[in-house]
Amino acid sequence: MQETLFPLLAAVGGYLIGSLSFAVIVSRLMGLSDPRSYGSGNPGATNVLRSGNKKAAVLTLIFDALKGFVPVLLVNLFGERFGLGEGTAALVGLGAFLGHLWPVFFKFEGGKGVATALGVILALNWVLGLATLATWLIIAYFTRYSSLAAIVAAVFAPFYEMLIWGTGPNVGVLVVMGLLLIWRHQANIKKLMAGTESKIGSKAAAPAVNPKHPHKKGTK
Repeated sequence: MQETLFPLLAAVGGYLIGSLSFAVIVSRLMGLSDPRSYGSGNPGATNVLRSGNKKAAVLTLIFDALKGFVPVLLVNLFGERFGLGEGTAALVGLGAFLGHLWPVFFKFEGGKGVATALGVILALNWVLGLATLATWLIIAYFTRYSSLAAIVAAVFAPFYEMLIWGTGPNVGVLVVMGLLLIWRHQANIKKLMAGTESKIGSKAAAPAVNPKHPHKKGTK
């Protein structure tokens, strides 16, 4: 019973931590517009950056990554005494990622999961995490498209894992996260193909383009 219960509880815990939408939380604490009400409407660091507040964007990025990193790290450090191994750590990471995409505390309106996925990968395999981050940075630097960089990094991550460390529970989670991340970027892919995708650092033209949150403009 415990062999099933503890991994399940750990995965639920990861999901709940992942459900903390720091783009919204940070923006509220700093008196900024709700990130779901302008730009792409995505509650993530890139969209928060469009508010013009770099500090808020950096804080969002850090905390979104930490909510993927910390749950997996806790399993790695303390899971053995509860019989939790590598498979559970991967499952918890997936739970945190799913929490970011569909946060229970924010009406299941989440982000695209780039920073959280990176946090998960860094905790599962820090070398793989650095390789994935390097891939994102290279693509982002040369193209200035955060979405394209995220898609390329998501595709390469499971291949890095398989080629260098072989198959295992991490590969399955990386594939699932990668597919979901690409799916969440459908609109960005269309914009990239049309040449209308916003580049890193571009400000939102106007607030409240998201009809679900027309009243959440805040003050800047």
